[in-house]
Amino acid sequence: MRIRQALISGATALAAALSVLATAATAPAAAVGSAGTARTAAPAPAPLGQPPLVNGSGPVCWFGACYDYVSGRQTTDTAGATVRMLQAAPAIKPGDTDSHSLQELALQSADQKSTVEIGWTVDLGLNGDLLPHLFVYHWVGGAESCYNACGFVQVSHTAKAGMALRPGAAARFSIQNLAGDWWVFYDEQAVGYFPGSLWNGTYTRAQVVTAFGEVAHAADSTCEQMGDGRFGTSGGSGWISDYHLLGATDRSDLSVTATSPALYDAGRVTPTSFHLGGPGAGPC
Repeated sequence: MRIRQALISGATALAAALSVLATAATAPAAAVGSAGTARTAAPAPAPLGQPPLVNGSGPVCWFGACYDYVSGRQTTDTAGATVRMLQAAPAIKPGDTDSHSLQELALQSADQKSTVEIGWTVDLGLNGDLLPHLFVYHWVGGAESCYNACGFVQVSHTAKAGMALRPGAAARFSIQNLAGDWWVFYDEQAVGYFPGSLWNGTYTRAQVVTAFGEVAHAADSTCEQMGDGRFGTSGGSGWISDYHLLGATDRSDLSVTATSPALYDAGRVTPTSFHLGGPGAGPC
């Protein structure tokens, strides 16, 4: 079986990766302050390719929706990356099944057409409730796929793509290429992997790493919250921290931007952490 073969051939690499994740530093206090199914109706997490994310540029409208971002990005060459994130339950428009608010880690090829993602999302259309849920996603050649399936191989019996998460808790989210496959980890548990064969074996290292918050706006609306609804410059806001590259020679160093800082902004920025979030235009 494919799962058994992958686990056997990648066992040593997987054990090494888990060791790296287990020994990664916890977030400094100063910096921090249901099973998945294939779903295509919900807006995909945008691939963060072109157009480039420019500070103050305003929402990016493409792939059938308009998106706002607060993002930390690094151009490098790496086999993986890891972050800690605060899980939250940002408010979105009541009854709206076309919007979402999420935080995630994404690894991409140099042309930003091959992508692996893991994070949490509040998405009524995808999950059927307004809790944060663990999700995974991937892009091949710039083409959309689907949440939590479309070739993804679930391995863990406890950390499952699509499961509900606890708002207010913090967790580590990681991606690493092991033996040619892209493995995703939640709180140091191997959730599963995207087989390298999805990219015909051509995507084994990433050149663009982005950790970010994203809001997909409903039509004629910018009222959706990001993070816990507080501005990143405010106390008690959401955060992404303890960012590390895995299998790279570069030092971890994020550059942080916000597309609509009047709605969602960043604060307490360091090379490996930042606070993020905002209320949008106000209550929906």
